[in-house]
Amino acid sequence: ARRLSALKQLFRFGFEEGWRADHPALRIKGPGRTKALPKTLTHDEIDQLLDAATRTGRSPRDRARNACMMQLLYATGMRVSELVSLPVGAARGDPRMLLIRGKGGKERLVPLSPPARAALSGWLTARDEAEDAARAKGVPASRFLFPSNGAAGHLTRHRFYLLIKELAVEAGVSPAKVTPHTLRHAFATHLLEGGADLRAIQTLLGHADISTTEIYTHVLDERLKALVLQHHPLSHPPAEPAPQADAQPDAADVKTGAQDGTGTV
Repeated sequence: ARRLSALKQLFRFGFEEGWRADHPALRIKGPGRTKALPKTLTHDEIDQLLDAATRTGRSPRDRARNACMMQLLYATGMRVSELVSLPVGAARGDPRMLLIRGKGGKERLVPLSPPARAALSGWLTARDEAEDAARAKGVPASRFLFPSNGAAGHLTRHRFYLLIKELAVEAGVSPAKVTPHTLRHAFATHLLEGGADLRAIQTLLGHADISTTEIYTHVLDERLKALVLQHHPLSHPPAEPAPQADAQPDAADVKTGAQDGTGTV
Protein backbone atom coordinates (compact mmCIF):
# COMPACT_ATOMS: atom_id res chain seq x y z
CA ALA A 1 0.00 0.00 0.00
CA ARG A 2 2.85 2.41 0.78
CA ARG A 3 4.59 1.66 -2.52
CA LEU A 4 1.37 2.21 -4.45
CA SER A 5 0.84 5.51 -2.63
CA ALA A 6 4.37 6.61 -3.57
CA LEU A 7 3.76 5.71 -7.24
CA LYS A 8 0.48 7.60 -7.31
CA GLN A 9 2.14 10.67 -5.85
CA LEU A 10 4.95 10.44 -8.43
CA PHE A 11 2.59 10.13 -11.42
CA ARG A 12 0.33 12.83 -10.03
CA PHE A 13 3.29 15.20 -9.75
CA GLY A 14 4.34 14.37 -13.32
CA PHE A 15 0.81 14.93 -14.60
CA GLU A 16 0.39 18.27 -12.81
CA GLU A 17 3.80 19.48 -14.04
CA GLY A 18 2.95 18.57 -17.63
CA TRP A 19 5.55 15.85 -17.97
CA ARG A 20 2.84 13.30 -18.80
CA ALA A 21 -0.47 13.65 -20.59
CA ASP A 22 -2.17 11.02 -18.42
CA HIS A 23 -2.22 9.68 -14.87
CA PRO A 24 -2.01 5.86 -15.23
CA ALA A 25 -1.82 5.17 -11.49
CA LEU A 26 -5.44 6.27 -11.06
CA ARG A 27 -6.59 2.98 -12.57
CA ILE A 28 -4.72 0.90 -10.00
CA LYS A 29 -6.74 -0.19 -6.99
CA GLY A 30 -5.02 -0.65 -3.67
CA PRO A 31 -5.31 -3.68 -1.41
CA GLY A 32 -8.47 -3.84 0.65
CA ARG A 33 -8.28 -3.19 4.35
CA THR A 34 -9.25 -6.16 6.45
CA LYS A 35 -10.82 -5.52 9.83
CA ALA A 36 -9.56 -7.74 12.60
CA LEU A 37 -12.31 -9.33 14.67
CA PRO A 38 -12.43 -7.95 18.21
CA LYS A 39 -11.17 -10.27 20.92
CA THR A 40 -13.67 -11.13 23.59
CA LEU A 41 -14.04 -13.19 26.77
CA THR A 42 -16.28 -16.10 27.74
CA HIS A 43 -18.97 -15.91 30.42
CA ASP A 44 -16.81 -17.99 32.77
CA GLU A 45 -13.82 -15.71 32.30
CA ILE A 46 -15.95 -12.65 33.04
CA ASP A 47 -17.26 -14.30 36.23
CA GLN A 48 -13.69 -15.08 37.30
CA LEU A 49 -12.61 -11.48 36.74
CA LEU A 50 -15.57 -10.05 38.64
CA ASP A 51 -14.91 -12.40 41.53
CA ALA A 52 -11.18 -11.55 41.55
CA ALA A 53 -12.00 -7.83 41.77
CA THR A 54 -13.79 -8.34 45.10
CA ARG A 55 -10.69 -9.81 46.73
CA THR A 56 -7.89 -7.82 45.05
CA GLY A 57 -6.66 -4.65 46.74
CA ARG A 58 -4.62 -3.43 49.66
CA SER A 59 -7.65 -2.33 51.68
CA PRO A 60 -11.42 -2.87 51.80
CA ARG A 61 -11.79 0.53 50.10
CA ASP A 62 -9.57 -0.55 47.19
CA ARG A 63 -11.46 -3.82 46.84
CA ALA A 64 -14.80 -1.99 46.80
CA ARG A 65 -13.49 0.38 44.12
CA ASN A 66 -12.11 -2.46 41.97
CA ALA A 67 -15.37 -4.42 42.21
CA CYS A 68 -17.39 -1.33 41.28
CA MET A 69 -15.24 -0.48 38.27
CA MET A 70 -15.35 -4.00 36.87
CA GLN A 71 -19.09 -4.34 37.39
CA LEU A 72 -19.77 -0.99 35.74
CA LEU A 73 -17.47 -1.71 32.82
CA TYR A 74 -19.11 -5.04 32.01
CA ALA A 75 -22.66 -3.93 32.81
CA THR A 76 -22.55 -0.85 30.57
CA GLY A 77 -19.89 -1.58 27.93
CA MET A 78 -18.54 1.95 28.33
CA ARG A 79 -15.05 2.98 27.22
CA VAL A 80 -12.37 3.09 29.88
CA SER A 81 -11.97 6.85 29.41
CA GLU A 82 -15.70 7.23 30.10
CA LEU A 83 -15.45 5.04 33.19
CA VAL A 84 -12.54 6.74 34.95
CA SER A 85 -13.95 10.23 34.31
CA LEU A 86 -17.49 9.54 35.58
CA PRO A 87 -18.77 12.36 37.82
CA VAL A 88 -19.92 11.24 41.23
CA GLY A 89 -23.20 13.09 40.72
CA ALA A 90 -24.21 10.60 38.03
CA ALA A 91 -24.06 7.77 40.57
CA ARG A 92 -26.07 9.34 43.40
CA GLY A 93 -29.53 8.14 44.37
CA ASP A 94 -29.21 4.46 43.42
CA PRO A 95 -29.79 5.10 39.69
CA ARG A 96 -31.32 2.46 37.44
CA MET A 97 -29.78 4.24 34.44
CA LEU A 98 -26.32 5.74 34.21
CA LEU A 99 -25.70 8.90 32.19
CA ILE A 100 -22.47 8.56 30.19
CA ARG A 101 -20.74 11.34 28.29
CA GLY A 102 -18.96 9.81 25.30
CA LYS A 103 -16.97 10.97 22.30
CA GLY A 104 -17.73 14.46 21.07
CA GLY A 105 -19.61 15.23 24.29
CA LYS A 106 -22.54 13.02 23.24
CA GLU A 107 -24.56 11.67 26.15
CA ARG A 108 -26.33 8.34 26.42
CA LEU A 109 -28.26 6.47 29.10
CA VAL A 110 -27.26 2.89 29.89
CA PRO A 111 -29.20 0.62 32.31
CA LEU A 112 -27.39 -0.79 35.33
CA SER A 113 -27.69 -4.44 36.35
CA PRO A 114 -28.51 -5.30 40.00
CA PRO A 115 -24.92 -6.50 40.70
CA ALA A 116 -23.55 -3.25 39.27
CA ARG A 117 -25.91 -1.18 41.41
CA ALA A 118 -24.92 -3.13 44.52
CA ALA A 119 -21.22 -2.67 43.78
CA LEU A 120 -21.80 1.03 43.10
CA SER A 121 -23.62 1.48 46.40
CA GLY A 122 -20.82 -0.26 48.30
CA TRP A 123 -18.17 1.90 46.63
CA LEU A 124 -20.06 5.14 47.30
CA THR A 125 -20.21 4.31 51.00
CA ALA A 126 -16.46 3.67 51.17
CA ARG A 127 -15.70 6.68 48.97
CA ASP A 128 -17.80 9.10 51.02
CA GLU A 129 -16.16 7.97 54.26
CA ALA A 130 -12.73 8.68 52.77
CA GLU A 131 -13.93 12.01 51.39
CA ASP A 132 -15.28 13.08 54.79
CA ALA A 133 -11.97 12.25 56.44
CA ALA A 134 -10.05 14.19 53.77
CA ARG A 135 -12.41 17.17 54.03
CA ALA A 136 -11.78 17.31 57.78
CA LYS A 137 -8.09 17.83 56.93
CA GLY A 138 -8.87 20.67 54.53
CA VAL A 139 -8.71 18.66 51.31
CA PRO A 140 -11.43 19.75 48.85
CA ALA A 141 -13.96 17.14 47.74
CA SER A 142 -13.52 15.51 44.34
CA ARG A 143 -16.24 15.68 41.69
CA PHE A 144 -15.21 12.33 40.21
CA LEU A 145 -16.60 8.92 41.12
CA PHE A 146 -13.09 7.43 41.18
CA PRO A 147 -10.92 10.24 42.58
CA SER A 148 -7.14 10.27 42.54
CA ASN A 149 -4.34 12.55 43.67
CA GLY A 150 -3.02 12.89 40.11
CA ALA A 151 -3.24 15.97 37.91
CA ALA A 152 -6.41 14.72 36.20
CA GLY A 153 -8.18 14.38 39.54
CA HIS A 154 -9.41 10.88 38.73
CA LEU A 155 -7.96 7.44 38.17
CA THR A 156 -6.07 7.34 34.88
CA ARG A 157 -6.60 4.97 31.97
CA HIS A 158 -3.06 3.68 32.36
CA ARG A 159 -3.57 2.84 36.04
CA PHE A 160 -6.76 0.96 35.27
CA TYR A 161 -5.01 -0.91 32.46
CA LEU A 162 -2.40 -2.15 34.96
CA LEU A 163 -5.13 -2.93 37.48
CA ILE A 164 -7.09 -5.13 35.09
CA LYS A 165 -3.92 -7.08 34.32
CA GLU A 166 -3.50 -7.73 38.05
CA LEU A 167 -7.10 -8.93 38.23
CA ALA A 168 -6.52 -11.27 35.30
CA VAL A 169 -3.58 -12.89 37.08
CA GLU A 170 -5.62 -13.24 40.28
CA ALA A 171 -8.54 -14.73 38.32
CA GLY A 172 -6.39 -17.25 36.46
CA VAL A 173 -7.20 -15.71 33.07
CA SER A 174 -4.42 -15.00 30.59
CA PRO A 175 -3.46 -11.32 31.01
CA ALA A 176 -2.64 -11.17 27.29
CA LYS A 177 -6.34 -11.45 26.39
CA VAL A 178 -7.69 -9.10 29.06
CA THR A 179 -7.83 -5.34 28.43
CA PRO A 180 -10.45 -2.71 29.31
CA HIS A 181 -11.66 -2.78 25.70
CA THR A 182 -11.97 -6.58 25.80
CA LEU A 183 -14.70 -6.20 28.43
CA ARG A 184 -16.48 -3.76 26.13
CA HIS A 185 -16.30 -6.35 23.35
CA ALA A 186 -17.57 -9.04 25.76
CA PHE A 187 -20.51 -6.83 26.74
CA ALA A 188 -21.58 -6.41 23.11
CA THR A 189 -20.92 -10.01 22.09
CA HIS A 190 -22.81 -11.50 25.04
CA LEU A 191 -25.78 -9.21 24.38
CA LEU A 192 -25.84 -10.28 20.75
CA GLU A 193 -25.63 -13.93 21.75
CA GLY A 194 -28.60 -13.38 24.04
CA GLY A 195 -30.70 -12.05 21.17
CA ALA A 196 -30.30 -8.28 21.63
CA ASP A 197 -31.06 -6.03 18.66
CA LEU A 198 -28.05 -4.61 16.84
CA ARG A 199 -29.49 -1.09 16.93
CA ALA A 200 -29.91 -1.31 20.70
CA ILE A 201 -26.29 -2.42 21.08
CA GLN A 202 -25.21 0.50 18.89
CA THR A 203 -27.00 2.91 21.22
CA LEU A 204 -25.57 1.33 24.36
CA LEU A 205 -22.02 1.44 23.00
CA GLY A 206 -22.35 4.99 21.71
CA HIS A 207 -21.38 4.12 18.13
CA ALA A 208 -22.17 6.84 15.61
CA ASP A 209 -22.32 4.36 12.70
CA ILE A 210 -24.06 0.97 12.70
CA SER A 211 -21.21 -0.47 10.60
CA THR A 212 -18.94 -0.19 13.65
CA THR A 213 -21.37 -2.33 15.66
CA GLU A 214 -21.82 -4.89 12.86
CA ILE A 215 -18.31 -6.25 13.51
CA TYR A 216 -19.78 -8.14 16.48
CA THR A 217 -22.02 -10.16 14.15
CA HIS A 218 -18.84 -11.55 12.57
CA VAL A 219 -17.58 -12.57 16.02
CA LEU A 220 -20.85 -14.41 16.57
CA ASP A 221 -20.57 -16.05 13.14
CA GLU A 222 -17.11 -17.34 14.01
CA ARG A 223 -18.38 -18.77 17.29
CA LEU A 224 -21.32 -20.47 15.60
CA LYS A 225 -18.97 -21.93 13.00
CA ALA A 226 -16.71 -23.30 15.73
CA LEU A 227 -19.71 -24.83 17.53
CA VAL A 228 -20.90 -26.54 14.37
CA LEU A 229 -17.45 -27.93 13.60
CA GLN A 230 -17.12 -29.17 17.14
CA HIS A 231 -20.54 -30.69 17.76
CA HIS A 232 -22.14 -31.54 14.40
CA PRO A 233 -22.00 -35.32 13.74
CA LEU A 234 -21.02 -34.87 10.08
CA SER A 235 -18.05 -32.65 10.95
CA HIS A 236 -16.13 -35.64 12.31
CA PRO A 237 -14.92 -38.66 10.32
CA PRO A 238 -17.08 -41.75 10.94
CA ALA A 239 -15.68 -44.21 13.42
CA GLU A 240 -14.51 -47.51 12.01
CA PRO A 241 -16.80 -50.41 13.00
CA ALA A 242 -15.39 -52.69 15.66
CA PRO A 243 -14.35 -56.14 14.43
CA GLN A 244 -16.99 -58.77 15.21
CA ALA A 245 -16.07 -62.00 16.96
CA ASP A 246 -16.72 -65.33 15.19
CA ALA A 247 -20.28 -66.44 15.80
CA GLN A 248 -20.62 -69.41 18.13
CA PRO A 249 -23.27 -72.10 17.35
CA ASP A 250 -26.35 -71.91 19.48
CA ALA A 251 -26.69 -74.68 22.08
CA ALA A 252 -30.15 -75.66 20.84
CA ASP A 253 -28.86 -76.00 17.26
CA VAL A 254 -26.02 -78.21 18.44
CA LYS A 255 -28.44 -80.46 20.30
CA THR A 256 -30.82 -80.68 17.31
CA GLY A 257 -28.00 -81.55 14.95
CA ALA A 258 -26.78 -84.28 17.24
CA GLN A 259 -30.22 -85.86 17.36
CA ASP A 260 -30.77 -85.99 13.58
CA GLY A 261 -27.20 -87.05 12.84
CA THR A 262 -26.25 -83.90 10.94
CA GLY A 263 -24.13 -82.34 13.61
CA THR A 264 -21.43 -83.23 16.02
CA VAL A 265 -21.34 -82.96 19.75
